[in-house]
Amino acid sequence: MPRFKDQAICIRHLDWSETSQIVVLMTREHGKVRGLAKGSKRQSPSSVQRFSGGIELLTCGEIVARTKATTELAQLTEWDLQDHYYHLRRDLHAQRLALYAADVVNALMIDEDPHPRTFEALATFLAALGEPPALPPGAMGVKRAGQLLRFQWELLDDAGYRPELERDVVEGEALAAQGTYSFVPEAGGFTAGPGPAQWRVRVATLELLRRVAAGDPPTDLPEADLMRANRLLCAYVRYLLDKELPTMRFVLQP
Repeated sequence: MPRFKDQAICIRHLDWSETSQIVVLMTREHGKVRGLAKGSKRQSPSSVQRFSGGIELLTCGEIVARTKATTELAQLTEWDLQDHYYHLRRDLHAQRLALYAADVVNALMIDEDPHPRTFEALATFLAALGEPPALPPGAMGVKRAGQLLRFQWELLDDAGYRPELERDVVEGEALAAQGTYSFVPEAGGFTAGPGPAQWRVRVATLELLRRVAAGDPPTDLPEADLMRANRLLCAYVRYLLDKELPTMRFVLQP
């Protein structure tokens, strides 16, 4: 029964009993881990010492766990809370984006497949949501839209679904310069030729994704441009999963 210690972000949890929880954690070195935290909700001094009073959704901590070949659930024996991302409890818009991020990580990552880059992208995104934009309710803001776009790109790239930005995925040649393109989800990229009407994409969106891929923070563009790119990547994730996650509406709906 291997024992390990790792940094983890809780991306899903449910009560297993009055005193225990089943959790899904995105860890830095061990990937997505499903675990049973027996006694994590007890209020006895020993339980509070081992579990910091319980494991909450969208919090980060250090876990100690054991895995066993005969069960899909790891046995969590310790949880040391390190960051509760309290700002997500005070800002509804930030909380919705954080829930979307947790949902797509859970859906795209397979169990116990190490993805430290995804862990870092998620942790960075959750922390960045603590800088609330001075905007009316429902508005995204340029900075937050750029952070969301960067997170989605990092996740898709790390999961092996990086969109092709330079080659025409239908013709197999360099992507010809023109005013609009079609995104072909089954091929994972763009074509200059005809494609499904609902996947028509402006050249500005393609250029924006190229900037993100090159590591250039897109913070100097209109929010509308950033959100078009965000909706494209979110729709691509929906295609890959063959279903729409409930939290996708926070990104797909204007």
